[in-house]
Amino acid sequence: MVISNRFILHQGPVIAGLFRTVTEAIKQGKKPAAKSLSTPTPEIVQELPPRAKELVSTYVRHVGGDPSHYKHTLPAHLFPQWAFPVVGQTLVGVPYPMMKVVNGGCRVEVNAPLPNNEPLIVRATLHDITDNGRRAVLHQKIITETKSAPNALVSHLYAIVPTGKKTSESKGPKKARMQPRIPENVRELAFWKLRKNAGLDFAKLTGDFNPIHWVPAYAKASGFKNTILHGFGTFARAMEGVNATFCAGASQIETFDVKFTRPLVLPANVGLYVDDETNTVYVGDAPGGPAYMVGTFTLTK
Repeated sequence: MVISNRFILHQGPVIAGLFRTVTEAIKQGKKPAAKSLSTPTPEIVQELPPRAKELVSTYVRHVGGDPSHYKHTLPAHLFPQWAFPVVGQTLVGVPYPMMKVVNGGCRVEVNAPLPNNEPLIVRATLHDITDNGRRAVLHQKIITETKSAPNALVSHLYAIVPTGKKTSESKGPKKARMQPRIPENVRELAFWKLRKNAGLDFAKLTGDFNPIHWVPAYAKASGFKNTILHGFGTFARAMEGVNATFCAGASQIETFDVKFTRPLVLPANVGLYVDDETNTVYVGDAPGGPAYMVGTFTLTK
């Protein structure tokens, strides 16, 4: 499925927000770091127009979903497309080298269906910062609602920033970090053949044009073998895989909580697997192999 360049026209606010974030990070790198930042920060609130229906339906098909399931609502996993311009403003003045930030994971809490024909009210804050001396985890909280559906969707982002500080734990020989692996006794829910342009296609639909996802030379200069898929691209596919398997009846996804554990280098053939006893999902090459994403979900009763 080739994604048309015309969808880039919908991404102006996202691209502008990312540009502001990068510009602020560059300026910040030239200044002494601030001593501290009080959290949670004040809420930043914006009202946004409804999302274009063609954009939403194309995006849903791209991540393996069925557009007919979203005749009147928005997919929860699309939240970065409308939230990023607001979220970026919560990081202004953060005392960390933001050019090194990586996406550690996210959580969505679906309290009510999000109507697709009403303006979106987005409220974002930097909820808290956890710094262990080696890295800082920036926890951002975003609430998306409409007038008819207050508090409909609560999203949490976890951005990780290596600080480069030396601690007593970091001295001496380095210990090999255990990477999460997919258990052998899991069930396959889906299998995806991801094209080399999957990162560019996802960027056209969401506005996240970080070049590590679509410019091979940039990705290689950043230490990857090739471009890597957006973490949110993996997350969206996983959520739609769970939707297709578990939500055919009255049940709906209530929470979906994931960690991105390894870069997913493109092109790739990967599967979505579930442990039915714990509702834990994995994305990886095969059972027994390393996981690119690990998550858990709950369903409404």
